Amino acid sequence: MSEIKVTLEVAKELGIIPEEFEMIKKYLGREPNFTELSIYSVMWSEHASYKNSIKWLKTLPREGGCLLTEAGEENAGLVDIGNNLACAFKIESHNHPSAVEPYQGAATGVGGINRDIFTMGARPIAQLNSLRFGNIENDRTKWLLKGVVKGIGDYGNSFGVPVLGGEVYFDESYNDNILVNAMSVGIVEKGKTISAIAEGEGNPIYIVGSSTGKDGIHGTTFASADLDENSADDIPSIQVGDPFQEKLLLEATLELANTDAIVGMQDMGAAGIICSTSEMSARGKCGMKIDLSKVPLRQKNIEAWEILLSESQERMLVCIKKGKEKIVKDIFDKWDLNCQQIGEVINDDKLYFYYNNKLVAEVPADSLVLGGGAPVYDREFSEPAYYKEFKKFNQDDIPEPENLREVADFLIQYPNIASKKWIYEQYDTMVRTNNLTTNRPADAGVINIKGTNTALAVTTDCNSRYVKADPEIGAMIAVAEAARNVACTGAKPIAITNCLNFGSPLNPESYWQFVNAVKGMGTACRAFETPVTGGNVSFYNQTIKKGKPLPVNPTPTIGMLGILKDKSYQTSMAFRKKGDMIFMLGRCCNDLSSSEYLFSYHNIKKSTAPFFNLEHEVNLVKILQELAKRNIVSSMHDVSEGGIYITLVESAIPNMLGFDITTAAEVRKDAYLFGEGQGRVVVSVNSEKEHDFIDFMLEKNFPFSTVGHVTKGELRVDDISYGYIVDVKERYENAIGKIMEE
Repeated sequence: MSEIKVTLEVAKELGIIPEEFEMIKKYLGREPNFTELSIYSVMWSEHASYKNSIKWLKTLPREGGCLLTEAGEENAGLVDIGNNLACAFKIESHNHPSAVEPYQGAATGVGGINRDIFTMGARPIAQLNSLRFGNIENDRTKWLLKGVVKGIGDYGNSFGVPVLGGEVYFDESYNDNILVNAMSVGIVEKGKTISAIAEGEGNPIYIVGSSTGKDGIHGTTFASADLDENSADDIPSIQVGDPFQEKLLLEATLELANTDAIVGMQDMGAAGIICSTSEMSARGKCGMKIDLSKVPLRQKNIEAWEILLSESQERMLVCIKKGKEKIVKDIFDKWDLNCQQIGEVINDDKLYFYYNNKLVAEVPADSLVLGGGAPVYDREFSEPAYYKEFKKFNQDDIPEPENLREVADFLIQYPNIASKKWIYEQYDTMVRTNNLTTNRPADAGVINIKGTNTALAVTTDCNSRYVKADPEIGAMIAVAEAARNVACTGAKPIAITNCLNFGSPLNPESYWQFVNAVKGMGTACRAFETPVTGGNVSFYNQTIKKGKPLPVNPTPTIGMLGILKDKSYQTSMAFRKKGDMIFMLGRCCNDLSSSEYLFSYHNIKKSTAPFFNLEHEVNLVKILQELAKRNIVSSMHDVSEGGIYITLVESAIPNMLGFDITTAAEVRKDAYLFGEGQGRVVVSVNSEKEHDFIDFMLEKNFPFSTVGHVTKGELRVDDISYGYIVDVKERYENAIGKIMEE
């Protein structure tokens, strides 16, 4: 047993409150030793147990549609995509590690989410990410951005999975606490998935993959605490990744999945061996005896509790059918990877951990996990004072600029709107040759499912400014925008995964944001019939300065999956040719609320969420799918940040075309051009199909209006030239790169 004396003070330092300390003693029937206390510390952290969020997560729609597993049942969500195939997909955060050590923090976030996918027997085929940084003019932000992008690029490129899409935002609220959310999508034959379970008395337990070191110890505890000026001292809590080792582990794992040797398997990510052993045992209603002295190590002088809690990367825990050991050993020997039996399944709800023939910990497996003995809290929440302040916004108080071209030039170069080319050019987007948006840019990434007529559409979306203004509406908008983006490719939205990034759950105002965002998300997912397959909650995204918590903007990121059953329906955002008519689906919005134009150009930080109507959004998504299926439109691109003007520019750039439009007389010109009222999509239509388009829209009784037409290269608004596409493209695509080079 460890010689460190266990006291309430030691428990507190490990993040265990007095009430939890008493619960631990009750479960054990005695005082815990330091190793056991450390076990409960990581397993009952928010990151592992969801103790402050599970009550509300259970209100989300978690079954129905194409779902093959319910949320939380496995390492990732699983949906039926036809052709006897299933898609495993999930998004998770790696925020705190990336804020302290951006390169390894982001790299291991990518590695961890991919392991969640191939642990289920699925081959990862696409990656996405959702990133939030502070003011890009700050030197620290530039350092963080460079590190995170290089970490994602180096790991993903070496691992060999393309980045299909993502989003990047800059806001002062993320100056100290950046957000790095990584998503992975994989494919597996139905019936060939691997469960994260251990069962069968006497079945051997193997650790496979990399050797174990001291990196990442107490990483879950680190992720479940506030950042402060001393957080850099926690660099030992950050894992170190090796993408080449992960590539070998992927191939070995998938080869093993094609045998009959596996009972179950789980990625060894957050909380390492203790997490995998406890969760697999709890699922199988069994226990394990584990000999930690048999774990392959890459460091000397590593203690038993450190082996248990290490978050060293590229490792798996596998439960094997007794008698099939040689099959497993031969496969991992072939791929030159560790494959070591460290224990066996027992018919008892206990985990026994030994080190050098000495029992160092004995804990009931079920007492450690979500849904078992882990504590569940019902936290207080209260409406923040700012909420009523935001409601007082009146756009009539905002003067309309005389020179709107100046506004347009400002916005196309503003970091939240400008092209993220400087970022995505560092990612491999074409490896595996299944990216159908390489030459046909679209609102979502589109992945070819080779050997079938099917493709998948994937996206990540969230405008945290909307969520702060109104958490319930803002979260609905995040779901709706994801659905619009998927539908603008021609695909049908079928399910989501989420990554819920908030401040401390102990702060009633931050928790109010969380509760209302979950409510909004649930309402929208039910309306779109897109159940939640799982995901991640990341609390404590705040920095303590002078004793005061400074939380990030509430950021409930949505990762959405859609099915394009016929690849011939795929639609691009790009205008095709001069003379095509441009229409807007949806209502003209006289609305400046929470727009980038209002926030950044006018410097108005307090306003309501933009116009939003959920029923209208659901109908719009159906209309978009039907338009794609009938091949009536040439392009589709949703109106989001920067308003319709930015939408038009983004549709014009791919084929170096222009546009000539007329604003609506009934709304302010700046609101028409730059407002972000929701539920709108810009489409272009060939003149030969214009009557078919209009007849279809009238038949559906859906609001639409004529915007203008596609030109050879000039951008004109109300007969005023806004320049030429060649110049606008240069400013739009190079804005971030120029800032980063300063």
